[in-house]
Amino acid sequence: MASHVPATSSTSPQPVARERAAPAARRKETPVKSGIEADPRFKIIEHTLKRFHDRPDALIEVLHTAQESFGYLSPEMLDFTASRLNLPQSWVYGVATFYHFFSLTPQGEHTCTVCLGTACYVKRAAEILTALEKHFGVSAGETTADNRLSLGTARCLGSCGLAPVVVIDGDVAGKLAPEESVERLSAVLNLETAR
Repeated sequence: MASHVPATSSTSPQPVARERAAPAARRKETPVKSGIEADPRFKIIEHTLKRFHDRPDALIEVLHTAQESFGYLSPEMLDFTASRLNLPQSWVYGVATFYHFFSLTPQGEHTCTVCLGTACYVKRAAEILTALEKHFGVSAGETTADNRLSLGTARCLGSCGLAPVVVIDGDVAGKLAPEESVERLSAVLNLETAR
């Protein structure tokens, strides 16, 4: 039989404190997410990691998912990916910088990539790049001040038969002269403005 201790000022706070502490101790503490993990788009990356069981050979798939979700690969995302896949940060960074698809900086609303591979280069790709840089006021590897256009280059896009090749918002355009490249990209940007 339990004895009842009369409530006095010296004994009553202790049982109350224990009663309040017990439910809190039984509750599972949820870690506070910060940085990229707090972003709702992060759930998509978590799903990809779970689908591949955090295996290191899923690196490109995870980076691809992160790129699609966030638009680019931030240093925090690269660090997180390296940690989760148990890979050296240098390896993850090396893969992210090797493939031209991945970007380490935020991209504009529209993207234009000029192939500078051998076949494209000998067919005036450098002139196309120069014409685009002059007309839109942006250098290769940069984004316009209004964040509407990112201009990039690639060593080879694998469409050598269409040389020179320009990819505008994922659409491949081949056998273009410098003036045609400017016209095509201008049309895409003007269509977006008209909407």
